[in-house]
Amino acid sequence: MYLARTPLLLQSIFSAFEWRIPTADPVLYLTFDDGPIPELTPWVLEILRRYKAKATFFCVGDNVRKHPEIFLQILKDGHKVGNHTYNHLNGWKTPDKTYLENVHKCANLVNSNLFRPPYGRITRSQQKELRNQFRLIMWDVLSGDFDAAITPQKCCDNVLRNARAGSIVVLHDNIKAAQNLRVVLPAILEHFSSIGYRFEAIS
Repeated sequence: MYLARTPLLLQSIFSAFEWRIPTADPVLYLTFDDGPIPELTPWVLEILRRYKAKATFFCVGDNVRKHPEIFLQILKDGHKVGNHTYNHLNGWKTPDKTYLENVHKCANLVNSNLFRPPYGRITRSQQKELRNQFRLIMWDVLSGDFDAAITPQKCCDNVLRNARAGSIVVLHDNIKAAQNLRVVLPAILEHFSSIGYRFEAIS
């Protein structure tokens, strides 16, 4: 179970995390979790180029190790990167020492002060340790592209109905999301471009 839009109450309770970028300007912050992978990330980069859009890629360290050339292309294209642990760990199910070591292992490959916990799951003690070194980036709009039980149209609706100025939108450049993402990403870019929005990376 997940919510397409993170409730304001939840955002206020967990205020140590960044849920959106406060602005009145027509700008969205597209983020991509779990890559880079050769099956999807190069396609994502091509679509972003087509719309002159910038994004933020929260990279799994082991994927960076396996596909360094794609990681370098993300940077060459002017996008930002963030840490998503080395092995895509669930913080709720991982001892603190193991989790923190995994984050720092990723940091050896991904030079960034941005961190997003996989699945959005992180314990209070893990959060307390990491917030001294990273900006903890969450989201206020979740596309659901990873969910094989929903249609690409539903993914589009999740974003089009809930995104607003300053929204941080979660998408995924992983195999599980590919079928939905190949429909959703161009649709998001086309729709919001047509109404005057621009797409920026989290700086």
